[in-house]
Amino acid sequence: MIGTRRDKMLVAALRHTPLILFALIFVTFGLLSPRFLTYQSFENIVKQASYIGIVAVGMTFVLLTAGIDLSVGSNMYLSAVVAGLLIRDHGLPVTLALVVCLAVGLLFGVVNALAVTKLRIIPFVATLGTLWVGRGLGLWLTKSALLEFPESVTRIGAQRLFGAVPLPVAVFLAVVLCAAILLRWTAFGRQLYAVGNDIEAAKKAGINTARVRGGAFVICGVLAALGGFISVAQLGIVSAGFGEGREFDAIAAAVLGGTSLFGGIGSVFPGTLLGAVLIQMVTIGLVSAQVDLYFQPLVQAGIIFLAVLLDSVRTRQLAWLGRRHIRIEEA
Repeated sequence: MIGTRRDKMLVAALRHTPLILFALIFVTFGLLSPRFLTYQSFENIVKQASYIGIVAVGMTFVLLTAGIDLSVGSNMYLSAVVAGLLIRDHGLPVTLALVVCLAVGLLFGVVNALAVTKLRIIPFVATLGTLWVGRGLGLWLTKSALLEFPESVTRIGAQRLFGAVPLPVAVFLAVVLCAAILLRWTAFGRQLYAVGNDIEAAKKAGINTARVRGGAFVICGVLAALGGFISVAQLGIVSAGFGEGREFDAIAAAVLGGTSLFGGIGSVFPGTLLGAVLIQMVTIGLVSAQVDLYFQPLVQAGIIFLAVLLDSVRTRQLAWLGRRHIRIEEA
C-alpha cells in the first residue's frame, strides 16, 4: 500500500511539473525582489509573453505529432516584413495587412507540411531549410534595413479590451482557448495525439496521418505569423534580427508546459500557457533581481536545457511506472 501511494504521488508530481516549477520560480523571484510581486509586474510579464505564447501554441501542435518547426522565427520576420512594406509603401489598411501577414504564415506552414508529408523530409531538416529561406527573403526585401510601423499598428499593442485587459493578452488567451477546444473536443485533436503516440498504429486505425501532420504545420505557420504581428504591435519596428532564436523560446515554453518532444503528450491549457509565462517571468525576474546582463543568456539557456531534461525524465518515469503498474496488476 505504501508503494502504491508513493507511486501515485510521484505520478501526480510528474504530471504537474509545470505548476510546481511555476510556483517555485515565482516565489524565488518574489523573495529576491518584492516589486516582482506587484500587479503591474505580473501584467507586464503576461503582456510580453503573449506573442511568444501564441507561437508556442502553434509549436505544441507540431510537437504533439513528434515533429518540430525550426522556421517559426523566420516566419515571424518575413510575414511582419511583408505586412510592414505593404502598409508603408502601398498604404494598405492595418486589417488587410494582418490578413496578408497570416497568409504568409499559412504559406510557410503549407511548404513545411508538403516537405514533411510529400517529400518525406524529416521535420528538423525541412524546417531548418525554410528557416534560412524565410530569413533570406526577408533580408532581401528590406536590404537589412530597419522597418518602422505607423502608429495605427502600435496602437493595437497599447489597446485594452473593456479597458482592463491588454489586447495582446486577450488575443493570446483567445488563441489558447480555441486551441484547447480543438485539441480536447474535436476528432482532429484526438488524431494528433494518436499520431504522436504511435504513427503506425494510427495508420492501421484508418487515420490520414499525412493530413494530420500537415495540418499541425499549417496551424503552427499561421500562429507564428500572428505572434510576429502581435510582437510588432508592441515594438513598432522590425530589425534584421527580429524573430531570431524565437523557435527555441517557443519549444522551451511548450516543453516546460508539459508537452513531450517525443510526441503524444501535452496541452495548451494550462500547459503551454504556463510555459510561455514562465519563460517571460524568468526574463523579467532576472532584470528585477539586477542579475548581470551578460549572465542572463546563460540562465535562459539553462532553462531550455532544464525543459528538455524534465521532458526526458518525465517521459521515462511515467513509462516505467506504467509498466510497473501493469506487472503488479498481472501478478
